[in-house]
Amino acid sequence: MANTKALSHEERKTAKRTARKNAAPKAARTEPRGSNKKKLKSLSKGQSKR
Repeated sequence: MANTKALSHEERKTAKRTARKNAAPKAARTEPRGSNKKKLKSLSKGQSKR
């Protein structure tokens, strides 16, 4: 997207919307979301520390 500093608010909105529409679609995920999260051990799930 070009420099939009000189544009008014409404012009900036339309410029962003057209840029979003013209962008190439994102590829599907190769791995599930959150797969890098730390996994909890089943014992520690229900117990609070104190």
